[in-house]
Amino acid sequence: MDPKRWRLDGQLALVTGGSAGIGRAIARELLGFGADVLLAARDAASLESARAELAEDFPDRDVQGFVADVAEDDQRRELLDWVEDFGEGLHILVNNAGGNLTRAAVEYSEEEWRKIFEINLFSAFELSRYAFPLLTKHAASSIVNVGSVSGTTHVRSGAPYGMSKAAMHQMTKNLAVEWAEDGIRVNAVAPWYIRTRRTHDKLADPDYLDEVLLRTPLGRIGEPEEVAAAVAFLCLPAASYVTGECIAVDGGFLRYGF
Repeated sequence: MDPKRWRLDGQLALVTGGSAGIGRAIARELLGFGADVLLAARDAASLESARAELAEDFPDRDVQGFVADVAEDDQRRELLDWVEDFGEGLHILVNNAGGNLTRAAVEYSEEEWRKIFEINLFSAFELSRYAFPLLTKHAASSIVNVGSVSGTTHVRSGAPYGMSKAAMHQMTKNLAVEWAEDGIRVNAVAPWYIRTRRTHDKLADPDYLDEVLLRTPLGRIGEPEEVAAAVAFLCLPAASYVTGECIAVDGGFLRYGF
């Protein structure tokens, strides 16, 4: 076995929404496999906290942060200009940033549902396009999009969120085919309930938690590190023949039957 197939040494990764939760766990996982990591997030204080913690835990790796709201196109461009200044191109892009506002379909204002699409879908599409020249500087590179089981089935998340994630899954397939000849693999992961700050309030309701667990064959809530492991695998040379896939990290939720 060639151990390099399971390493990311010398590779540069950009992780959006990297200051907390799943994004922070993804950054840690990629660092553990040897990559240098660039973090992007909206909140400067939480971003610096994450960057400093990861830099301390991985002193041999380069960890940098850039404050940007990827829902804003001018900030997306500034972020990629910053990445380009490193002069190394880019090996890995993880489109993890996302957001939601749960309402009944008829209660969303147009501004609200368009904002959900902007951060969940349009940001990932535009960042992928802007990163294309940097990714093609290398013979093999990878994009991983963090989707959701809500892009496959109804999970009470609100219609716009599910619609945006379903579109992200389809975007993954289209870009995987279109960019294969350029050496870029494009994949996605689709988490179910993961224990993060964003899900804390809902899962704190014992009745709701019971409903979630009854629909989850493994009988527990997932951890950010479990999503991060799937993302890291898709970035590894060992996954070099995997593209256009969406891996559910859901404890069996999408396979539940009766």
